[in-house]
Amino acid sequence: MLLLFDIDGTLTTGGPGKAAFGAALTRTFGTARPIVNHDFSGKTDPLILRELLTAAGHAPHQIQAGLPRFWDLYLAELEARIGADPVYVLPGVRKLLGELAARDGVHLGLVTGNVRGGAKVKLGSVGLWEHFPVGAFGCDHEVRDDLPPVALQRARAHWGRPFRAEDTVVIGDTPRDVACGKAVGAATVAVTTGRFSAAALEDAGADRVLAGFADTHAARTAILDFNKD
Repeated sequence: MLLLFDIDGTLTTGGPGKAAFGAALTRTFGTARPIVNHDFSGKTDPLILRELLTAAGHAPHQIQAGLPRFWDLYLAELEARIGADPVYVLPGVRKLLGELAARDGVHLGLVTGNVRGGAKVKLGSVGLWEHFPVGAFGCDHEVRDDLPPVALQRARAHWGRPFRAEDTVVIGDTPRDVACGKAVGAATVAVTTGRFSAAALEDAGADRVLAGFADTHAARTAILDFNKD
């Protein structure tokens, strides 16, 4: 069984991600407008970048030319800011991940819109990075629905065995997390620890909706019971 977790709003909250993104945008492209009110939820970092710069009037060739510098600066800003503006692990997450990792036949990975370097900085700052030997990241595809197949391929390469979509659960906090799991035929578990209500996540088609992971037993049961469905 392969469990693919989102990061922001699912495992963690807070942190300097948006501020670091804005600072890197300004240093690279001269503007971060209109980042303050821009919706980041469930999107990949490259998609967010393209949306913001397109709204600010930048042409595709200008965006492409600035990408290497932007990503270098973004990761540097994230590293520099995370000590003063830390990421916090959501209730129950540490216990849940430990219990899941201890189960025979259960494998943990990531499916996140963060670029890999950003995911590592965020999760590494709170000691969670080592729980996830595989993942698919925003730097792999701008379209989030294209990420789960990448994670399945990497899981197969890492553990030396095939993983079917039917044996995979995608776990996140936004309708886009649900949609990307459904796109590959995986089961989906959504949590209301982000910006979206239970009703919105149910409307998106989540197979199960949880208030979060504070009730570790209930969360573990909800996730692992797909093995019996």
